[in-house]
Amino acid sequence: MTNRLSIIASISLLAFVAIGCGSKKPQKSNSKALDIEQQLAYCERQATKTLVLIPNDSKSIPRNIAPDGQEWRFVNYKDWTSGFWPGTLWYLYEGSGDKKWIEPANHYSRYLAPLSVTPALDHDLGFQVYNSFGNGYRLTGNPEYKEIILKTADTLATLFNPNVGTILSWPRDVPNMEWPQHNTIIDNMINLELLFWASKNGGDSSLYDMAVSHADVTMKNHFRPDYTSYHAVVYDRESGKKIKGVTHQGFADNSMWARGQGWAIYGYTMVYRETGDTKYLDHAHKVAKVYLDRLPEDLIPYWDFNAPNIPNEPRDASAAALVASALLELASFTKDIKLSEIYVVKAEKMLKELSENYLSNDKNSAFLLHSTGHKPAGSEIDYSINYADYYYVEALLRLKKLKMGIPFKKSLITLGK
Repeated sequence: MTNRLSIIASISLLAFVAIGCGSKKPQKSNSKALDIEQQLAYCERQATKTLVLIPNDSKSIPRNIAPDGQEWRFVNYKDWTSGFWPGTLWYLYEGSGDKKWIEPANHYSRYLAPLSVTPALDHDLGFQVYNSFGNGYRLTGNPEYKEIILKTADTLATLFNPNVGTILSWPRDVPNMEWPQHNTIIDNMINLELLFWASKNGGDSSLYDMAVSHADVTMKNHFRPDYTSYHAVVYDRESGKKIKGVTHQGFADNSMWARGQGWAIYGYTMVYRETGDTKYLDHAHKVAKVYLDRLPEDLIPYWDFNAPNIPNEPRDASAAALVASALLELASFTKDIKLSEIYVVKAEKMLKELSENYLSNDKNSAFLLHSTGHKPAGSEIDYSINYADYYYVEALLRLKKLKMGIPFKKSLITLGK
């Protein structure tokens, strides 16, 4: 793997072009290459500002900031986004090697510890606990973190329906999901990493089988002939038969919701990493291709590729950051060197566009502006959102490691300045 990463890094050539941004401000291209260290330092400064703003009298986690606002909206540990803030702090520790990040990263991770010992509220336990304690354990080896991760994996496993072969996403009544039938959303692919990890680090082997089953059933039922993804699929909870494919956060049942397609790219790349089964790698290439083929020129997607008023539709920086990170890992597994180079160049262009035209800077203490959470519900439209920041810094670290020719999961020692 190290040799392949070194080859990819050495042959990648940046080719930046003049770009336009639709409903956003006029864009200007800069011939300079992306300065990864500069962007990581920027993320550290912004996170330092945020730490000062978090109330001391409650267990609050920053989730989002409204357009033109400066104040974070805080959530508790039960919120599906609660793992992104501590996960971001762990990444800042990894990138800088500065031990000052350990205390806050540990502090906010531990807010989420109750998730490991309470009934599953929904499928997002991977986002919550693996992003926080998972990164923490990878970087510190703290055995307490490992225990929490393993317990959480067992909790997530309680949502697995063997009749269907997937994990239930929302164990409650959600519009258009025909509750109490079984629903699975494409986001759920990311949570499989928690099950894979646990199965290889002391958990039951059945966790691995559940993750594989979920990936297989989702691959069979979640994608249209052109490899665009439904947001959700509803199954008969007894027979396992597919009832329908629908959207919840996208424009329409037949549209390509940008972040949902990003979850698919990221998810199947990760499943290939964990299993080594090339059918997942092949699927990752296919879902990545349709995403890349339909991107606007500046490579930052509108919230839905089929939204009716493009170019006067909101963008989604969170999808761009997520896909940039996914493409860098996908490149590391791609034997076709030309295709691998395309993925790296595209990912770096995405990050460069984000760094030039989507940074929060003095507007607020988040990293990025212009993400879209749930437009059909009128929620978090053109906001700064914590998961955009998480995947932005993750992608920067992955690009840094790629350029250094080292595996993405390498320890802190190889990255600290």
